Amino acid sequence: MDTKIFLELLCNNKGVSGYEHTLKDAIVSAFNEFTDDITVDKLGNIMALKKGSSDENNVKIMIAAHMDEIGLMVKDVEENGFIRFTNIGGFDPRTILGQEVIVHGKEDIFGVIGSKPPHLQEASEHDKAIKMEDMIIDIGYSKEKVNELVSIGDSITIRRTMANLQGTRIAAKALDDRAGIAAIYECVKELSKMKHEADVYFVSTVQEEVSMAGALVSSYKIDPDIGIAVDVGFGTTPELSKSDSIELGKGPGITLGGNIHPTLRKRLTEIAGEYNIPFQMEISPGPTGTDARAMQITREGIPSLVLSIPLRYMHTSVEVVDMVDIKHTAKLLAFFIASISNENLEGLLCY
Repeated sequence: MDTKIFLELLCNNKGVSGYEHTLKDAIVSAFNEFTDDITVDKLGNIMALKKGSSDENNVKIMIAAHMDEIGLMVKDVEENGFIRFTNIGGFDPRTILGQEVIVHGKEDIFGVIGSKPPHLQEASEHDKAIKMEDMIIDIGYSKEKVNELVSIGDSITIRRTMANLQGTRIAAKALDDRAGIAAIYECVKELSKMKHEADVYFVSTVQEEVSMAGALVSSYKIDPDIGIAVDVGFGTTPELSKSDSIELGKGPGITLGGNIHPTLRKRLTEIAGEYNIPFQMEISPGPTGTDARAMQITREGIPSLVLSIPLRYMHTSVEVVDMVDIKHTAKLLAFFIASISNENLEGLLCY
């Protein structure tokens, strides 16, 4: 399957943290063609293993990208049928007012997010952002009909389909981090053309946006020698300084910071230079807020790396990435994996 088509399939689907099971069939079907074994654990993590060429005691590399998206949840139904809701993950309330949504009840139900119109607001309210608790979802039904179809706890997603921008850029919801899933899918296709000693586990993790629980349990099960999180980084926009962001179209960000193993990071940059793959440096002095954080502190510790795909407008329904960056991320991962062997692993893990 073409990687962009696969990404569109994922982004147009639903899968709020804790409700990711709707993505399983698409991911399993895509990875099944290029991997040797796929398992799904009790939390819903999808682990696709591509075996290496060595017969025994293979190096184990875990590549993780999370499939969950931020979303909303039904918390109450008013007497007039309006739905009150809360957030799952880090939604900025300023970005959701006036949005079209899908309430995932007994069936998928279209609705809109509304609030008091500006004409009827008090003067003191005009300069204040409207709080999420003051918004409602209107699906057009009476309370009785709503209660037939909707239950407390049902998930809600923004109604959005992927759009092509100019050139190689796209806009969609849930590119954080389904762009990462697309990158590891492109990587496994690249690896199918290469010889590599390491056993590689491509893991589509759950619940990164709320707890990183998926990466925690899957890395505990796999117990890899190296863990790599593929996520998104803050794409440069006019209000962001270059030191706080990474440019679209100029390759993935290689993270530098306390969450990152320094020798492995150096090796990653060397591979990028060797194969003329563009990359950027991304500074993260503390925990990265990615699955690498969970991997790093699992068991007795797993040496970890982060590759970040530049993304604009993070945690909105119009996130933007460049497909070129996804391709470069995949190639860098593939060549890095191919460079790891039983013979050189110990030296790479030394400080």
